[in-house]
Amino acid sequence: MTGEPRTTPFRMPEHFFVELASGGGSAQAVAFLEQGERARRLLLLRTLLKRVWDLPTPLTGAAGAWQVFKEAAERAPEPVERLLLAPTTGAWIAHLLRRLHGTSTGPLLWAEAARLNALAVAASLYAGTETSLRVALDDGALHLPGLGLARLPDGAPGPSAGRAGVRAGVMTLSGPDRAGRPTSLTCRPTPVPVDRSGPGGVARLPLRTLAQPRGSTPTDPEAPGWHPLRTLIHATPDGPVAIPLEDLDPYRDLDGPIPPARLDHDEAVAWQRLFEEAAAILARADGAGPGRLDPALIRSVVPWARTTLLPPPPPDIRVSASSGDAYGAMIIARPSSPLALAETLVHEFQHSKLAALIHLFRLLDDDRAELYYAPWRPDPRHLTGLLHGAYAFTGVAGFWRDRLADPAHAETAAYHFALRRTQSRLVVRTLLTSGRLTEAGHALVTGLARTLDRWLREPVPAPARTRARTAAALHRTEWRLRNLLPPPGRAAGPDPERHRVPPGGRADGGPGAPDNLRFRNDRASWPDVRTHLFAEPPAEPRTPDEHLAAGDPAAAFDGYAKGLEREPGDPRLLAGWIVARAALDPGPAARRTLARPELLLPPPAAG
Repeated sequence: MTGEPRTTPFRMPEHFFVELASGGGSAQAVAFLEQGERARRLLLLRTLLKRVWDLPTPLTGAAGAWQVFKEAAERAPEPVERLLLAPTTGAWIAHLLRRLHGTSTGPLLWAEAARLNALAVAASLYAGTETSLRVALDDGALHLPGLGLARLPDGAPGPSAGRAGVRAGVMTLSGPDRAGRPTSLTCRPTPVPVDRSGPGGVARLPLRTLAQPRGSTPTDPEAPGWHPLRTLIHATPDGPVAIPLEDLDPYRDLDGPIPPARLDHDEAVAWQRLFEEAAAILARADGAGPGRLDPALIRSVVPWARTTLLPPPPPDIRVSASSGDAYGAMIIARPSSPLALAETLVHEFQHSKLAALIHLFRLLDDDRAELYYAPWRPDPRHLTGLLHGAYAFTGVAGFWRDRLADPAHAETAAYHFALRRTQSRLVVRTLLTSGRLTEAGHALVTGLARTLDRWLREPVPAPARTRARTAAALHRTEWRLRNLLPPPGRAAGPDPERHRVPPGGRADGGPGAPDNLRFRNDRASWPDVRTHLFAEPPAEPRTPDEHLAAGDPAAAFDGYAKGLEREPGDPRLLAGWIVARAALDPGPAARRTLARPELLLPPPAAG
């Protein structure tokens, strides 16, 4: 492993591109994407080293730290390579380059650049080499990537300089305490699996994938001041695989560094149990099609905030995210359902795959104008965001397609499959007609279209298909009501069916091309509470939404109308009113209103 650039062109075999363009991808195709990420990571690191080589610092400079890292790589290439390719390393490199280009901010520059020193210390521990480096401490703590966090007793607040000495897998960390006196900590850094037996225990499992430092064992207890990185264990025929449950690394977020947020023992155990069950769900579908995921390909799971046990968390994922700078990592708010977690693991890994493709190919000419409807977002999106959504939700549709034969989830799976295949195909059509796709982008999106067109011909039970179409119509209608203004100067003609007009609203039509959209200045994020509500028909419907989900548009229409009398123009109620009306009277007028629901809104006040 070196920091030198490749001397031969990096070209993807055509059959790999075809596989990935379908929304899926074989293990070999995904491995090729990782090779591309490695090449990119080395080029970015080379650029970064040039920029920080002579950076003034009270610590060991970049040249000394890099020498230690290279010596460790020569002795233990595989674990040090994994350290280099870890998601948090990519996030640090990208963030620091943005800082050096003046497009991001952070703590003291020398302290952020000193992440290289921490990487060198971690590499030395993995390789069993001997070294001593001046390192940056934050509140008396040193984070060791891939290993955990060492915190000095009564360490000095804020940034300070310390020293990390490594010998035979043991680290001695020294630095100032709060009074400026020297203090130290000696530990044997190593990650540990989440232990179910108790807060102080350490699971006894031989690990694959996440390497152990030389001279250490997985059974090392947690020493005072040492907080090991905990890992989620995924059982495979070849042995357990460890996936970091990353709650300590400052570069686990999407951009700048953040403080550690150590999960308590019960929360970590809840994650392990949920992950095991989610991995078991994913293991039931083999192959390379869209929606298939080997959990061992996940590079880290970053828990978002904490989820208290009471009340229980919702079954759907409320927060999940990923970054192209951190391939294979995913930020997730823990749900209560293994099925929801499995779906989200697929969703976020689809984003990682597409980000890696974007690093290899120019797929579109995006002016970043946020003008487009995305059926899974509350806000207008730019084309790159639209492409990411189409790729991710094609994978999600495939995930639910694989669950159709599972009796425990068949009804829910049929609904989500029907919904996501329809929504994804709508977005694919927008992309194909945008005129902004490159040749490679057109080939990719055409591959998605082939997959989705094939799936649209597959039968789905009528009740689930109807609920999916209704949920899709509700989201699009509410999106337009919340984001768009009616065209200026339209006439307010009389309505021939005045009793059908919602209280406080109007039902006149009017011309207006979709490419002449006018966006509201007061638009804001809004919760999509209907997508998951419609997954199963409610046994005893009470609200208008529930009546609509249960297949009773008349009761829903009356309920929405009464709600609009109390809250005229409320976008959620008005969207329901429009969709329920269309279900009762699916004629041309209803279709026109569904197409341009914003025309029901009063025109903006003059001035």
